[in-house]
Amino acid sequence: MAMRNAYIDQFPKEARVIRAILWSSFLALTIGGTLGLIQGLHRTNVLRFIPSQDYYTVLTAHGVLLVITFTIFFLVGIFTWAVTTSLDRGVKDIRFTWGWYAIMMIGTLLVGVSILGGVVDQIPMNADVLYTFYSPFQAHPAFYVGFVLFVVGTWLAGFDWFRTWWAWKKDNPDERIPLPTFMALTTMLFWYLSSIGVAISILAFLLPWSLGIIDSVNPLLTRTLFWFFGHPVVYFWLMPAYMLWYTMLPKLSGGKLFSDPLARVVFVLFLILSTPVGIHHQYLDPGIAEGFKFIAMTNTMFLLLPSLLTAFTVVASMEHGARQRGGKGYLSWLKALPWRDPAFTGMALAGLMFAAGGFSGMINAGLSINYLVHNSWWVVGHFHLTVGTAAALTFMAASYWFIPQLTGKEIWNRSLGLVQVVLWFIGMTFMSNAMHRAGLFGMPRRTAEPQYQGFDFEPAVGTVAEIDAQVALGAALLTLSVYLFITNMVLTTIGGSTSDAIPDNTYAGTLSGPEDAPVIIDNLKLWTSIAVVLVIIAYSLPLASIIDAGGLFGPGIDPWKPSVVADPSLVLESVRGVMP
Repeated sequence: MAMRNAYIDQFPKEARVIRAILWSSFLALTIGGTLGLIQGLHRTNVLRFIPSQDYYTVLTAHGVLLVITFTIFFLVGIFTWAVTTSLDRGVKDIRFTWGWYAIMMIGTLLVGVSILGGVVDQIPMNADVLYTFYSPFQAHPAFYVGFVLFVVGTWLAGFDWFRTWWAWKKDNPDERIPLPTFMALTTMLFWYLSSIGVAISILAFLLPWSLGIIDSVNPLLTRTLFWFFGHPVVYFWLMPAYMLWYTMLPKLSGGKLFSDPLARVVFVLFLILSTPVGIHHQYLDPGIAEGFKFIAMTNTMFLLLPSLLTAFTVVASMEHGARQRGGKGYLSWLKALPWRDPAFTGMALAGLMFAAGGFSGMINAGLSINYLVHNSWWVVGHFHLTVGTAAALTFMAASYWFIPQLTGKEIWNRSLGLVQVVLWFIGMTFMSNAMHRAGLFGMPRRTAEPQYQGFDFEPAVGTVAEIDAQVALGAALLTLSVYLFITNMVLTTIGGSTSDAIPDNTYAGTLSGPEDAPVIIDNLKLWTSIAVVLVIIAYSLPLASIIDAGGLFGPGIDPWKPSVVADPSLVLESVRGVMP
Protein backbone atom coordinates (compact mmCIF):
# COMPACT_ATOMS: atom_id res chain seq x y z
CA MET A 1 0.00 0.00 0.00
CA ALA A 2 1.65 3.21 -1.17
CA MET A 3 1.25 6.04 1.28
CA ARG A 4 3.24 9.15 2.05
CA ASN A 5 4.70 8.66 5.51
CA ALA A 6 1.38 8.06 7.29
CA TYR A 7 1.51 7.48 11.04
CA ILE A 8 0.22 3.92 10.67
CA ASP A 9 3.32 3.10 8.59
CA GLN A 10 5.80 4.59 11.05
CA PHE A 11 4.17 3.46 14.31
CA PRO A 12 1.69 0.63 13.62
CA LYS A 13 1.46 -0.51 17.28
CA GLU A 14 0.90 3.01 18.57
CA ALA A 15 -1.60 3.67 15.78
CA ARG A 16 -3.79 0.80 17.00
CA VAL A 17 -3.96 2.04 20.59
CA ILE A 18 -4.53 5.66 19.51
CA ARG A 19 -7.40 4.52 17.27
CA ALA A 20 -8.99 2.74 20.22
CA ILE A 21 -8.54 5.79 22.44
CA LEU A 22 -10.05 8.16 19.87
CA TRP A 23 -13.02 5.89 19.30
CA SER A 24 -13.65 5.90 23.06
CA SER A 25 -13.63 9.69 22.82
CA PHE A 26 -16.00 9.71 19.85
CA LEU A 27 -18.45 7.36 21.59
CA ALA A 28 -18.54 9.64 24.65
CA LEU A 29 -19.14 12.61 22.35
CA THR A 30 -22.06 10.90 20.61
CA ILE A 31 -23.82 9.83 23.82
CA GLY A 32 -23.09 13.09 25.62
CA GLY A 33 -24.26 15.15 22.66
CA THR A 34 -27.54 13.25 22.49
CA LEU A 35 -28.11 13.87 26.19
CA GLY A 36 -27.39 17.53 25.60
CA LEU A 37 -30.24 17.71 23.10
CA ILE A 38 -32.58 16.11 25.65
CA GLN A 39 -31.53 18.76 28.18
CA GLY A 40 -31.93 21.65 25.78
CA LEU A 41 -35.40 20.62 24.68
CA HIS A 42 -36.48 19.90 28.27
CA ARG A 43 -35.36 23.18 29.80
CA THR A 44 -36.90 25.22 27.00
CA ASN A 45 -40.11 23.18 27.27
CA VAL A 46 -40.06 22.43 23.54
CA LEU A 47 -40.21 18.65 23.89
CA ARG A 48 -39.87 16.57 27.04
CA PHE A 49 -38.69 12.96 26.88
CA ILE A 50 -38.02 12.52 30.59
CA PRO A 51 -39.62 13.53 33.89
CA SER A 52 -37.95 16.47 35.57
CA GLN A 53 -36.54 14.35 38.40
CA ASP A 54 -34.48 12.43 35.82
CA TYR A 55 -33.13 15.66 34.35
CA TYR A 56 -30.30 15.67 36.89
CA THR A 57 -29.16 12.19 35.86
CA VAL A 58 -29.06 13.37 32.24
CA LEU A 59 -27.24 16.54 33.27
CA THR A 60 -24.64 14.57 35.24
CA ALA A 61 -24.03 12.13 32.38
CA HIS A 62 -23.86 14.95 29.81
CA GLY A 63 -21.28 16.82 31.87
CA VAL A 64 -19.11 13.84 32.76
CA LEU A 65 -19.13 12.32 29.26
CA LEU A 66 -18.29 15.56 27.46
CA VAL A 67 -16.30 17.51 30.02
CA ILE A 68 -14.18 14.60 31.26
CA THR A 69 -14.44 11.50 29.07
CA PHE A 70 -14.57 12.90 25.52
CA THR A 71 -11.94 15.58 26.06
CA ILE A 72 -9.41 13.63 28.09
CA PHE A 73 -9.55 10.48 25.97
CA PHE A 74 -8.85 12.66 22.95
CA LEU A 75 -6.03 14.38 24.82
CA VAL A 76 -4.19 11.20 25.76
CA GLY A 77 -4.53 9.90 22.20
CA ILE A 78 -3.26 13.05 20.52
CA PHE A 79 -0.45 13.59 23.02
CA THR A 80 0.71 10.02 22.38
CA TRP A 81 0.84 10.94 18.70
CA ALA A 82 2.67 14.19 19.45
CA VAL A 83 5.34 12.59 21.63
CA THR A 84 6.08 9.68 19.30
CA THR A 85 6.18 11.75 16.12
CA SER A 86 8.21 14.66 17.50
CA LEU A 87 10.73 12.31 19.18
CA ASP A 88 10.63 9.95 16.18
CA ARG A 89 10.41 6.89 18.39
CA GLY A 90 7.69 4.64 19.69
CA VAL A 91 6.62 4.33 23.31
CA LYS A 92 8.93 2.30 25.52
CA ASP A 93 6.45 -0.53 26.14
CA ILE A 94 3.21 -0.73 24.16
CA ARG A 95 1.73 -3.09 26.77
CA PHE A 96 2.05 -0.32 29.35
CA THR A 97 0.20 2.03 26.97
CA TRP A 98 -2.64 -0.45 26.55
CA GLY A 99 -2.64 -0.87 30.33
CA TRP A 100 -3.31 2.77 31.20
CA TYR A 101 -5.94 2.94 28.47
CA ALA A 102 -7.66 -0.11 30.01
CA ILE A 103 -7.60 1.52 33.46
CA MET A 104 -9.23 4.65 32.04
CA MET A 105 -11.90 2.53 30.34
CA ILE A 106 -12.69 0.60 33.53
CA GLY A 107 -13.02 3.88 35.40
CA THR A 108 -15.30 5.28 32.72
CA LEU A 109 -17.58 2.24 32.85
CA LEU A 110 -17.86 2.40 36.65
CA VAL A 111 -18.75 6.10 36.53
CA GLY A 112 -21.21 5.57 33.67
CA VAL A 113 -23.03 2.68 35.32
CA SER A 114 -23.29 4.51 38.64
CA ILE A 115 -24.82 7.54 36.90
CA LEU A 116 -27.20 5.34 34.93
CA GLY A 117 -28.50 4.02 38.22
CA GLY A 118 -30.33 7.32 38.61
CA VAL A 119 -32.89 6.25 35.99
CA VAL A 120 -32.60 2.45 35.88
CA ASP A 121 -34.17 0.84 38.93
CA GLN A 122 -32.34 -2.44 38.36
CA ILE A 123 -28.97 -0.74 39.00
CA PRO A 124 -28.52 -0.31 42.76
CA MET A 125 -26.45 2.87 42.39
CA ASN A 126 -27.05 6.60 42.24
CA ALA A 127 -24.71 9.38 41.22
CA ASP A 128 -26.90 12.38 40.35
CA VAL A 129 -24.21 14.69 41.70
CA LEU A 130 -23.58 16.67 38.49
CA TYR A 131 -20.15 17.19 37.02
CA THR A 132 -19.28 19.39 40.04
CA PHE A 133 -19.49 16.47 42.44
CA TYR A 134 -18.59 18.10 45.75
CA SER A 135 -20.62 17.60 48.92
CA PRO A 136 -23.23 17.79 50.34
CA PHE A 137 -24.37 15.66 47.39
CA GLN A 138 -23.28 12.07 47.78
CA ALA A 139 -22.68 9.53 45.02
CA HIS A 140 -22.42 5.76 45.11
CA PRO A 141 -18.85 4.59 45.92
CA ALA A 142 -18.52 3.19 42.38
CA PHE A 143 -18.67 6.73 41.02
CA TYR A 144 -15.71 7.84 43.12
CA VAL A 145 -13.72 4.65 42.50
CA GLY A 146 -14.29 4.98 38.76
CA PHE A 147 -13.22 8.60 38.74
CA VAL A 148 -10.05 7.75 40.68
CA LEU A 149 -9.20 4.98 38.21
CA PHE A 150 -9.73 7.34 35.28
CA VAL A 151 -7.41 9.97 36.77
CA VAL A 152 -4.78 7.35 37.67
CA GLY A 153 -4.91 6.23 34.05
CA THR A 154 -4.07 9.76 32.92
CA TRP A 155 -1.19 9.90 35.40
CA LEU A 156 0.20 6.69 33.93
CA ALA A 157 -0.23 8.08 30.41
CA GLY A 158 1.90 11.06 31.40
CA PHE A 159 4.54 8.73 32.85
CA ASP A 160 4.49 6.84 29.53
CA TRP A 161 5.35 10.06 27.68
CA PHE A 162 7.99 11.10 30.20
CA ARG A 163 9.86 7.84 30.00
CA THR A 164 9.70 7.95 26.19
CA TRP A 165 11.28 11.41 26.41
CA TRP A 166 13.88 10.24 28.94
CA ALA A 167 14.93 7.47 26.53
CA TRP A 168 15.18 10.00 23.69
CA LYS A 169 17.12 12.43 25.87
CA LYS A 170 19.65 9.73 26.71
CA ASP A 171 20.35 9.34 22.99
CA ASN A 172 20.18 13.10 22.26
CA PRO A 173 21.67 14.82 25.34
CA ASP A 174 22.37 18.14 23.64
CA GLU A 175 19.08 18.52 21.76
CA ARG A 176 16.24 20.82 22.75
CA ILE A 177 12.92 19.18 23.64
CA PRO A 178 10.85 19.07 20.44
CA LEU A 179 7.93 21.50 20.71
CA PRO A 180 5.03 18.95 20.63
CA THR A 181 6.72 16.86 23.33
CA PHE A 182 7.42 20.01 25.36
CA MET A 183 3.71 20.87 25.18
CA ALA A 184 2.64 17.39 26.28
CA LEU A 185 5.08 17.29 29.21
CA THR A 186 4.27 20.76 30.57
CA THR A 187 0.55 19.97 30.32
CA MET A 188 1.02 16.78 32.32
CA LEU A 189 3.10 18.54 34.96
CA PHE A 190 0.30 20.98 35.78
CA TRP A 191 -2.20 18.10 35.60
CA TYR A 192 -0.21 16.16 38.19
CA LEU A 193 -0.21 19.24 40.40
CA SER A 194 -3.86 20.24 39.99
CA SER A 195 -5.39 16.76 40.17
CA ILE A 196 -3.95 16.35 43.68
CA GLY A 197 -6.94 18.37 44.91
CA VAL A 198 -9.61 16.05 43.56
CA ALA A 199 -7.58 12.99 44.60
CA ILE A 200 -7.49 14.19 48.22
CA SER A 201 -11.17 15.15 48.10
CA ILE A 202 -12.24 11.69 46.91
CA LEU A 203 -9.82 9.43 48.75
CA ALA A 204 -9.79 11.25 52.09
CA PHE A 205 -13.39 12.47 52.28
CA LEU A 206 -15.99 11.61 49.64
CA LEU A 207 -15.25 7.91 49.17
CA PRO A 208 -14.99 7.12 52.92
CA TRP A 209 -18.17 9.16 53.43
CA SER A 210 -20.08 7.23 50.74
CA LEU A 211 -18.83 3.93 52.22
CA GLY A 212 -20.04 4.93 55.68
CA ILE A 213 -16.53 4.96 57.16
CA ILE A 214 -16.97 8.58 58.23
CA ASP A 215 -20.27 10.22 59.13
CA SER A 216 -19.85 13.66 57.56
CA VAL A 217 -17.61 15.93 55.54
CA ASN A 218 -16.81 19.62 55.50
CA PRO A 219 -18.69 20.84 52.40
CA LEU A 220 -16.63 24.00 51.94
CA LEU A 221 -13.41 21.98 52.15
CA THR A 222 -14.47 19.43 49.53
CA ARG A 223 -15.82 22.21 47.32
CA THR A 224 -12.53 24.09 47.51
CA LEU A 225 -10.52 20.93 46.80
CA PHE A 226 -12.77 20.28 43.81
CA TRP A 227 -12.12 23.74 42.37
CA PHE A 228 -8.41 23.28 43.08
CA PHE A 229 -8.81 20.77 40.24
CA GLY A 230 -11.97 22.09 38.59
CA HIS A 231 -10.58 25.16 36.88
CA PRO A 232 -7.18 23.73 35.88
CA VAL A 233 -9.04 20.90 34.13
CA VAL A 234 -10.32 23.59 31.75
CA TYR A 235 -6.75 24.08 30.55
CA PHE A 236 -6.23 20.34 30.47
CA TRP A 237 -9.02 20.28 27.85
CA LEU A 238 -7.60 23.28 26.03
CA MET A 239 -3.92 22.33 25.89
CA PRO A 240 -4.34 19.71 23.14
CA ALA A 241 -6.39 22.28 21.21
CA TYR A 242 -3.59 24.82 21.65
CA MET A 243 -1.04 22.24 20.54
CA LEU A 244 -3.08 21.52 17.40
CA TRP A 245 -3.44 25.23 16.64
CA TYR A 246 0.33 25.68 16.96
CA THR A 247 1.36 22.57 15.04
CA MET A 248 -1.45 21.91 12.54
CA LEU A 249 -2.85 25.30 11.51
CA PRO A 250 0.52 26.56 10.13
CA LYS A 251 0.94 23.27 8.25
CA LEU A 252 -2.57 23.31 6.79
CA SER A 253 -2.18 26.99 5.90
CA GLY A 254 0.90 26.17 3.85
CA GLY A 255 3.32 28.17 5.97
CA LYS A 256 5.45 27.99 9.08
CA LEU A 257 4.97 28.50 12.80
CA PHE A 258 5.72 32.14 13.56
CA SER A 259 7.62 31.49 16.80
CA ASP A 260 8.60 28.28 18.55
CA PRO A 261 9.91 30.23 21.60
CA LEU A 262 6.60 32.05 22.08
CA ALA A 263 4.75 28.73 21.98
CA ARG A 264 7.04 27.39 24.71
CA VAL A 265 6.51 30.48 26.84
CA VAL A 266 2.73 30.03 26.54
CA PHE A 267 2.85 26.47 27.88
CA VAL A 268 5.23 27.48 30.68
CA LEU A 269 2.77 30.20 31.69
CA PHE A 270 -0.06 27.68 31.76
CA LEU A 271 2.06 25.35 33.91
CA ILE A 272 2.74 28.15 36.39
CA LEU A 273 -0.63 29.91 36.46
CA SER A 274 -3.31 27.26 35.80
CA THR A 275 -3.70 25.83 39.30
CA PRO A 276 -3.77 28.79 41.77
CA VAL A 277 -7.00 30.20 40.31
CA GLY A 278 -9.80 27.84 41.39
CA ILE A 279 -11.17 30.06 44.15
CA HIS A 280 -12.53 32.42 41.50
CA HIS A 281 -15.36 29.86 41.22
CA GLN A 282 -16.15 30.54 44.88
CA TYR A 283 -16.63 34.30 44.97
CA LEU A 284 -20.04 33.87 46.64
CA ASP A 285 -18.83 31.36 49.21
CA PRO A 286 -19.07 33.08 52.63
CA GLY A 287 -16.44 30.88 54.26
CA ILE A 288 -13.50 32.30 52.25
CA ALA A 289 -12.02 35.71 53.01
CA GLU A 290 -12.27 38.39 50.32
CA GLY A 291 -8.48 38.77 50.26
CA PHE A 292 -8.02 35.18 49.14
CA LYS A 293 -10.63 35.72 46.44
CA PHE A 294 -8.76 38.81 45.26
CA ILE A 295 -5.55 36.76 44.93
CA ALA A 296 -7.44 34.19 42.83
CA MET A 297 -8.85 36.98 40.64
CA THR A 298 -5.37 38.42 40.07
CA ASN A 299 -3.93 35.03 39.15
CA THR A 300 -6.83 34.43 36.76
CA MET A 301 -6.31 37.75 34.98
CA PHE A 302 -2.68 36.81 34.36
CA LEU A 303 -3.96 33.80 32.41
CA LEU A 304 -5.13 36.18 29.71
CA LEU A 305 -1.51 36.62 28.67
CA PRO A 306 -0.84 33.13 27.26
CA SER A 307 -4.16 33.22 25.41
CA LEU A 308 -3.33 36.59 23.85
CA LEU A 309 0.15 35.35 22.89
CA THR A 310 -1.47 32.30 21.29
CA ALA A 311 -3.88 34.45 19.29
CA PHE A 312 -0.99 36.55 17.97
CA THR A 313 1.32 33.63 17.17
CA VAL A 314 -1.28 31.41 15.49
CA VAL A 315 -2.83 34.20 13.40
CA ALA A 316 0.63 35.36 12.33
CA SER A 317 1.44 31.79 11.28
CA MET A 318 -1.79 31.55 9.29
CA GLU A 319 -1.06 34.87 7.59
CA HIS A 320 2.41 33.63 6.63
CA GLY A 321 0.87 30.53 5.11
CA ALA A 322 -1.76 32.54 3.24
CA ARG A 323 0.88 34.85 1.77
CA GLN A 324 2.89 31.81 0.69
CA ARG A 325 -0.25 30.77 -1.18
CA GLY A 326 -0.48 34.13 -2.94
CA GLY A 327 -2.58 36.08 -0.45
CA LYS A 328 -2.14 39.84 -0.45
CA GLY A 329 -3.41 42.99 1.28
CA TYR A 330 -4.10 43.80 4.90
CA LEU A 331 -7.02 41.38 5.19
CA SER A 332 -7.45 39.96 1.68
CA TRP A 333 -4.90 37.28 2.55
CA LEU A 334 -7.67 35.57 4.50
CA LYS A 335 -9.23 34.50 1.20
CA ALA A 336 -6.11 32.51 0.31
CA LEU A 337 -6.47 30.17 3.28
CA PRO A 338 -7.74 26.59 2.64
CA TRP A 339 -11.34 27.15 3.74
CA ARG A 340 -12.53 24.04 1.88
CA ASP A 341 -10.48 21.83 4.20
CA PRO A 342 -12.70 20.78 7.16
CA ALA A 343 -9.64 20.31 9.39
CA PHE A 344 -8.45 23.88 8.82
CA THR A 345 -11.88 25.53 8.83
CA GLY A 346 -13.05 23.75 11.96
CA MET A 347 -9.93 24.65 13.94
CA ALA A 348 -9.97 28.25 12.71
CA LEU A 349 -13.64 28.68 13.65
CA ALA A 350 -12.95 27.07 17.04
CA GLY A 351 -10.21 29.63 17.68
CA LEU A 352 -12.54 32.47 16.69
CA MET A 353 -15.23 31.22 19.04
CA PHE A 354 -12.67 30.83 21.81
CA ALA A 355 -11.90 34.54 21.54
CA ALA A 356 -15.54 35.26 22.40
CA GLY A 357 -15.31 32.78 25.27
CA GLY A 358 -12.27 34.64 26.56
CA PHE A 359 -14.20 37.89 26.79
CA SER A 360 -17.05 36.27 28.74
CA GLY A 361 -14.43 34.56 30.90
CA MET A 362 -13.07 37.95 31.92
CA ILE A 363 -16.53 38.72 33.36
CA ASN A 364 -16.52 35.45 35.29
CA ALA A 365 -13.07 36.20 36.68
CA GLY A 366 -13.91 39.70 37.95
CA LEU A 367 -14.52 39.69 41.70
CA SER A 368 -17.35 42.22 41.68
CA ILE A 369 -18.96 41.81 38.26
CA ASN A 370 -19.09 38.03 38.68
CA TYR A 371 -21.92 38.56 41.17
CA LEU A 372 -24.19 39.51 38.27
CA VAL A 373 -23.80 36.22 36.43
CA HIS A 374 -22.77 33.67 39.06
CA ASN A 375 -24.62 30.34 38.73
CA SER A 376 -26.69 31.73 35.87
CA TRP A 377 -27.01 30.49 32.30
CA TRP A 378 -24.25 32.95 31.38
CA VAL A 379 -21.73 30.51 32.87
CA VAL A 380 -23.14 27.65 30.79
CA GLY A 381 -22.86 29.80 27.66
CA HIS A 382 -19.24 30.56 28.55
CA PHE A 383 -18.05 27.00 28.93
CA HIS A 384 -19.89 25.93 25.79
CA LEU A 385 -17.62 28.40 24.01
CA THR A 386 -14.51 26.99 25.71
CA VAL A 387 -14.79 23.23 26.14
CA GLY A 388 -17.86 23.05 23.87
CA THR A 389 -16.21 24.77 20.91
CA ALA A 390 -12.55 25.66 21.41
CA ALA A 391 -11.85 22.08 22.47
CA ALA A 392 -14.68 20.03 20.96
CA LEU A 393 -14.72 21.64 17.50
CA THR A 394 -10.92 21.59 17.31
CA PHE A 395 -10.89 17.89 18.18
CA MET A 396 -13.54 17.01 15.61
CA ALA A 397 -11.85 19.10 12.92
CA ALA A 398 -8.41 17.65 13.65
CA SER A 399 -9.88 14.16 13.32
CA TYR A 400 -10.33 14.80 9.59
CA TRP A 401 -6.53 14.83 9.42
CA PHE A 402 -5.75 12.25 12.10
CA ILE A 403 -8.08 9.40 11.13
CA PRO A 404 -6.48 9.03 7.66
CA GLN A 405 -3.09 9.01 9.39
CA LEU A 406 -4.21 6.27 11.77
CA THR A 407 -6.12 4.13 9.25
CA GLY A 408 -4.40 4.75 5.93
CA LYS A 409 -7.77 5.69 4.43
CA GLU A 410 -9.07 8.93 3.00
CA ILE A 411 -11.98 10.73 4.67
CA TRP A 412 -15.21 9.26 3.34
CA ASN A 413 -16.74 12.64 2.47
CA ARG A 414 -14.71 15.82 3.02
CA SER A 415 -17.58 18.06 1.86
CA LEU A 416 -19.78 16.54 4.55
CA GLY A 417 -16.97 17.24 7.01
CA LEU A 418 -16.95 20.90 5.99
CA VAL A 419 -20.72 21.12 6.46
CA GLN A 420 -20.37 19.46 9.85
CA VAL A 421 -17.84 21.90 11.31
CA VAL A 422 -19.70 24.95 9.98
CA LEU A 423 -22.97 23.56 11.35
CA TRP A 424 -21.38 23.25 14.79
CA PHE A 425 -20.22 26.86 14.63
CA ILE A 426 -23.70 28.07 13.66
CA GLY A 427 -25.45 25.96 16.29
CA MET A 428 -23.11 27.15 19.03
CA THR A 429 -23.58 30.75 17.95
CA PHE A 430 -27.32 30.46 18.48
CA MET A 431 -27.12 28.53 21.74
CA SER A 432 -24.29 30.34 23.51
CA ASN A 433 -25.64 33.77 22.53
CA ALA A 434 -29.02 32.92 24.04
CA MET A 435 -27.44 31.47 27.18
CA HIS A 436 -25.33 34.57 27.78
CA ARG A 437 -28.37 36.80 27.36
CA ALA A 438 -30.45 34.62 29.67
CA GLY A 439 -27.74 34.81 32.30
CA LEU A 440 -27.81 38.61 32.22
CA PHE A 441 -31.43 38.65 33.41
CA GLY A 442 -30.79 35.96 36.03
CA MET A 443 -32.00 32.67 34.56
CA PRO A 444 -30.40 29.97 36.74
CA ARG A 445 -28.24 27.08 35.60
CA ARG A 446 -28.41 23.42 36.66
CA THR A 447 -32.20 23.39 37.16
CA ALA A 448 -34.73 21.31 35.27
CA GLU A 449 -37.35 24.03 35.68
CA PRO A 450 -35.71 27.46 35.23
CA GLN A 451 -38.86 29.43 36.05
CA TYR A 452 -39.74 30.66 39.53
CA GLN A 453 -43.31 30.33 40.74
CA GLY A 454 -45.16 33.65 40.47
CA PHE A 455 -42.23 35.35 38.73
CA ASP A 456 -41.54 36.09 35.06
CA PHE A 457 -38.17 36.89 33.57
CA GLU A 458 -38.10 40.12 31.60
CA PRO A 459 -35.12 40.38 29.23
CA ALA A 460 -34.16 43.87 28.13
CA VAL A 461 -34.08 42.75 24.48
CA GLY A 462 -36.28 40.01 23.03
CA THR A 463 -38.44 37.58 24.93
CA VAL A 464 -37.94 34.42 26.97
CA ALA A 465 -39.69 32.46 24.20
CA GLU A 466 -37.22 33.78 21.61
CA ILE A 467 -34.25 32.90 23.82
CA ASP A 468 -35.62 29.40 24.46
CA ALA A 469 -36.12 28.95 20.71
CA GLN A 470 -32.47 29.87 20.07
CA VAL A 471 -31.28 27.38 22.68
CA ALA A 472 -33.46 24.59 21.29
CA LEU A 473 -32.41 25.35 17.70
CA GLY A 474 -28.75 25.50 18.69
CA ALA A 475 -28.97 22.20 20.57
CA ALA A 476 -30.61 20.52 17.58
CA LEU A 477 -27.96 21.81 15.15
CA LEU A 478 -25.14 20.76 17.46
CA THR A 479 -26.54 17.25 17.84
CA LEU A 480 -27.00 16.96 14.07
CA SER A 481 -23.38 18.06 13.68
CA VAL A 482 -22.25 15.30 16.07
CA TYR A 483 -24.19 12.69 14.10
CA LEU A 484 -22.68 13.89 10.80
CA PHE A 485 -19.21 13.71 12.36
CA ILE A 486 -19.60 10.20 13.74
CA THR A 487 -21.13 9.02 10.46
CA ASN A 488 -18.11 10.34 8.56
CA MET A 489 -15.69 8.72 10.99
CA VAL A 490 -17.44 5.33 10.87
CA LEU A 491 -17.70 5.26 7.08
CA THR A 492 -14.09 6.37 6.73
CA THR A 493 -12.94 3.54 8.97
CA ILE A 494 -15.01 0.77 7.40
CA GLY A 495 -15.40 2.04 3.85
CA GLY A 496 -12.83 4.70 3.11
CA SER A 497 -10.52 4.15 0.17
CA THR A 498 -6.78 3.63 0.62
CA SER A 499 -4.66 6.18 -1.19
CA ASP A 500 -1.18 7.64 -1.46
CA ALA A 501 -2.74 11.12 -1.20
CA ILE A 502 -2.75 11.09 2.60
CA PRO A 503 -0.71 14.06 3.87
CA ASP A 504 2.71 13.24 5.26
CA ASN A 505 3.01 12.88 9.02
CA THR A 506 5.36 15.83 9.58
CA TYR A 507 5.22 19.27 11.16
CA ALA A 508 5.50 22.68 9.55
CA GLY A 509 8.81 24.50 9.90
CA THR A 510 9.31 27.56 12.08
CA LEU A 511 10.21 31.15 11.28
CA SER A 512 11.85 31.34 14.70
CA GLY A 513 13.05 28.00 16.01
CA PRO A 514 13.89 26.60 19.46
CA GLU A 515 17.47 27.81 19.07
CA ASP A 516 16.12 31.36 19.46
CA ALA A 517 14.76 30.60 22.94
CA PRO A 518 16.97 30.63 26.04
CA VAL A 519 17.80 27.15 27.31
CA ILE A 520 16.13 27.93 30.64
CA ILE A 521 12.74 27.72 28.92
CA ASP A 522 13.22 23.94 28.76
CA ASN A 523 14.00 23.69 32.48
CA LEU A 524 10.85 21.84 33.55
CA LYS A 525 12.05 21.41 37.14
CA LEU A 526 12.36 25.19 37.59
CA TRP A 527 8.89 26.01 36.24
CA THR A 528 7.28 23.19 38.20
CA SER A 529 8.90 24.45 41.40
CA ILE A 530 7.56 27.95 40.77
CA ALA A 531 4.10 26.51 40.10
CA VAL A 532 4.20 24.63 43.43
CA VAL A 533 5.19 27.81 45.30
CA LEU A 534 2.31 29.76 43.74
CA VAL A 535 -0.14 27.02 44.68
CA ILE A 536 1.08 27.08 48.28
CA ILE A 537 0.69 30.87 48.39
CA ALA A 538 -2.80 30.75 46.90
CA TYR A 539 -4.21 27.80 48.87
CA SER A 540 -2.38 27.21 52.16
CA LEU A 541 -4.06 29.96 54.17
CA PRO A 542 -7.58 29.51 52.70
CA LEU A 543 -7.51 25.76 53.36
CA ALA A 544 -6.15 26.28 56.88
CA SER A 545 -8.91 28.81 57.56
CA ILE A 546 -11.61 26.46 56.25
CA ILE A 547 -10.36 23.57 58.38
CA ASP A 548 -10.04 25.79 61.44
CA ALA A 549 -13.63 27.01 61.06
CA GLY A 550 -15.37 23.77 60.12
CA GLY A 551 -12.97 20.97 60.94
CA LEU A 552 -11.71 18.31 58.57
CA PHE A 553 -15.05 16.53 58.48
CA GLY A 554 -17.48 19.33 59.31
CA PRO A 555 -20.81 18.99 61.10
CA GLY A 556 -23.14 16.02 60.63
CA ILE A 557 -24.43 16.26 57.06
CA ASP A 558 -26.57 13.80 55.16
CA PRO A 559 -28.63 15.58 52.46
CA TRP A 560 -30.78 12.51 51.80
CA LYS A 561 -32.19 12.11 55.32
CA PRO A 562 -35.29 14.08 56.41
CA SER A 563 -33.79 14.37 59.89
CA VAL A 564 -31.39 17.00 58.56
CA VAL A 565 -34.29 19.16 57.44
CA ALA A 566 -35.93 18.73 60.81
CA ASP A 567 -32.97 20.37 62.58
CA PRO A 568 -32.54 23.99 61.40
CA SER A 569 -29.10 24.27 62.97
CA LEU A 570 -27.82 21.39 60.84
CA VAL A 571 -29.34 22.91 57.72
CA LEU A 572 -27.55 26.19 58.46
CA GLU A 573 -24.25 24.41 59.01
CA SER A 574 -24.63 22.29 55.88
CA VAL A 575 -25.10 25.23 53.53
CA ARG A 576 -22.31 27.39 54.87
CA GLY A 577 -19.79 27.65 52.09
CA VAL A 578 -21.86 25.54 49.71
CA MET A 579 -23.04 26.99 46.40
CA PRO A 580 -25.67 29.70 46.92
